[in-house]
Amino acid sequence: MIPLDTALRTLNEHVRPLGSESVPLSAAAGRIVAAPVIALRTQPPFAASAMDGYAVRSCDLGDGDTGLTTVGESAAGHASDRELRTGEAMRISTGAPIPSGADQVVIQEKVTVQEGRIRLREHAQPGNNIRAAGTDFHAGDTLLAPGTPLTPAALSLAVSAGLTELWLFRRPVVAILSTGDELVEPGAVTRPDQIINSLAPSVAAMVQNWGGVARYIGIARDTPEDVRNKISDAGQADILVTIGGASVGDHDHLRAVFKAMGGQTYFEKIAIKPGKPTWFGALGDHWVLGLPGNPVSAMVMATLCLKPILARLRGTRDETVFAMAELGADLPANGPRESFVRARFDPATGRTAPLTNQDSSAASALVAANCLIRRPADAGPAPTGATTEIVLLEHP
Repeated sequence: MIPLDTALRTLNEHVRPLGSESVPLSAAAGRIVAAPVIALRTQPPFAASAMDGYAVRSCDLGDGDTGLTTVGESAAGHASDRELRTGEAMRISTGAPIPSGADQVVIQEKVTVQEGRIRLREHAQPGNNIRAAGTDFHAGDTLLAPGTPLTPAALSLAVSAGLTELWLFRRPVVAILSTGDELVEPGAVTRPDQIINSLAPSVAAMVQNWGGVARYIGIARDTPEDVRNKISDAGQADILVTIGGASVGDHDHLRAVFKAMGGQTYFEKIAIKPGKPTWFGALGDHWVLGLPGNPVSAMVMATLCLKPILARLRGTRDETVFAMAELGADLPANGPRESFVRARFDPATGRTAPLTNQDSSAASALVAANCLIRRPADAGPAPTGATTEIVLLEHP
């Protein structure tokens, strides 16, 4: 067995980003930039008013109480082609182009209208309330670097720069394989000695939430032949995620078949609770991550291991983030393996308390949890009020 930190470093050392593809911006949200995004235009493309008011020549403003003649209007999308002359002012709206000759905008709250003339309570301040052309960016500027996630704000930036498609890292395709004669698909009739395959849908949901494309390939029954056939069904997936079947029992053939097919293992167990049977390797052109068969173990290890793998494949990094919190209850001494305790974190108090049910098969406890308390191997008792590390769990 290896420590969790060593396992995470191993994942990072071996997994590399996938290739890139050109994607229309309409389908690009949430993807990762693969090539520098270069602006095709300047934004704003013209000097524009930042406020509703009047465009003026600053040299016409005197002691702060000036009378000017109004001539025309410049509105957003309807620029005026009239040049502003001495003693004139032009009505202007937010976002409208500044007319030729003007170099200041006086907000309407400082203007009194008097039948074709206005009085302005403003001193000369050249450039006031004007957004110069290129205030945001210029044509040729690099707006987004490779590895940048296309958040809504980043997507808006790319659109405003005149782009219609971007080179983005490919979304990883994840084949999901469940194992075991005890499993039946949801909706099927179960015998007294069988359980419903609840983990495959949950792992698929995690994959979707983390930017991958989930492809369920079924249940491998407890024979070497069926395990081999199902592994072969992974096809061109970038990563195969197996659930269960990695123990050393007489009916667990997954690891042996994987090695017989030419698979290479980088680690076989992690010194962690829950999740010790988690393993990682490669078979042909795709990675393989083996998750335990118990629901809590599988979902905890998917959070700790599968999520950073998908982030790396997508062209970014998503290191497991450990935050600090104060214990809201006593914790007993820990055993020889690092452990992750399901818990509830209260943001209002900054305190976290373990849930009562810590069984690795109790999915209900994981639903109730919003964080995991990280307990080092052989840690002594921790009293209420002590500081501890936690991992916050995502709940869409």
